[in-house]
Amino acid sequence: MMRTRPLKVALLGCGVVGSEVARIMTTHADDLAARIGAPIELAGVAVRRPDKVRGGVPAELITTDATALVKRGDIDVVVEVIGGIEPARTLITTAFEHGASVVSANKALLAQDGASLYAAAEQHGQDLYYEAAVAGAIPLIRPLRESLAGDKINRVMGIVNGTTNFILDKMDTSGAGYSEALDEATALGYAEADPTADVEGFDAAAKAAILAGIAFHTRVRLDDVYREGMTEVTAADFASAKQMGCTIKLLAICERAADGGSVTARVHPAMIPLSHPLASVREAYNAVFVEAEAAGQLMFYGPGAGGSPTASAVLGDVVAVCRNRLNEATGPGESAYTQLPVSPMGDVVTRYHISLDVADKPGVLAQVATVFAEHGVSIDTVRQQGKDGEASLVVVTHRAPDAALSGTVEALRKLDTVRGVASIMRVEGE
Repeated sequence: MMRTRPLKVALLGCGVVGSEVARIMTTHADDLAARIGAPIELAGVAVRRPDKVRGGVPAELITTDATALVKRGDIDVVVEVIGGIEPARTLITTAFEHGASVVSANKALLAQDGASLYAAAEQHGQDLYYEAAVAGAIPLIRPLRESLAGDKINRVMGIVNGTTNFILDKMDTSGAGYSEALDEATALGYAEADPTADVEGFDAAAKAAILAGIAFHTRVRLDDVYREGMTEVTAADFASAKQMGCTIKLLAICERAADGGSVTARVHPAMIPLSHPLASVREAYNAVFVEAEAAGQLMFYGPGAGGSPTASAVLGDVVAVCRNRLNEATGPGESAYTQLPVSPMGDVVTRYHISLDVADKPGVLAQVATVFAEHGVSIDTVRQQGKDGEASLVVVTHRAPDAALSGTVEALRKLDTVRGVASIMRVEGE
């Protein structure tokens, strides 16, 4: 039997995502009511610029006083899609204090301060859902939190930023340089006017922190995530990758240590074999590859950004939270019982692809090999090309601690026969 009194939803932000949330709530009102067991009503929309035309949103619902909206006391669910740290954090905690559950798409805030938000939700008996914070429309958070709750997840590796994947895909398939590919991404609306958060890996690092925390039942903050951007990736790197049967992706990688005593979270460009499922992820799509002890290997794929895909994830959370309220229950909260430490990048065991510019004369290869041996790094393959007294030397290592590999590179730079280190890239997915 359907309850007749509607559940009231307050919307904080009415930009690309927020306007789609409002539109879907209106156009699919009957279906949403049937799925929830009660009608839902858009009770207010907080914005910064009230004079902006927002089709489909009644003018009487628009307010610039977001604090008053979340303090009303009759709001059941607050949807936060304004982003940033403040005022979002204060508005969310205020919503909890006044009896509302929260659905958020705010990856930066969750990565930085998720623990305190969880604590506030629990203190006031409310839900905190955030499916849209990591991979747009792709169902990922709920499968990790619920479907795989009975399993042990050992690794999560994925492409979680559509802008960077679009740029790298264009560099790979068309031979374009980084700047040219970025210009195309900007023209098509995939990249912001200031793309720093995307191309320097900040966006992906926030998502990695959230994924690692859920997957390993421990607290991982943004500051715990090792981060490298992709602005230094060149056409020459792609040429080297192709010679190895690889492509290059900006990956977010979260791993449990082999002994189970710690975890790592990192974001950086990496060569990945063409045979790996992530290698075929094209354009601005996202995909996340999960390795679990019982379930084995799983991959989640789809559009990772955009108004409609993100709104789909937001509305899915709204339905779940509304169902919980009708049943006078709450969904899963924070699970951080393992309290595992987050190891530094130097402890991560990985492989390197290193391209060196060297003098083309006898003994150079022996000198380089000696440096690798002195640092305890085993060489897998070496490729050398020389002409007119100059040569390039490409070395691919076996797996070794990242600190040892970094030390090797620093020692190589000091050799008189090494003119320079043309590129360094990790190799993943093997």
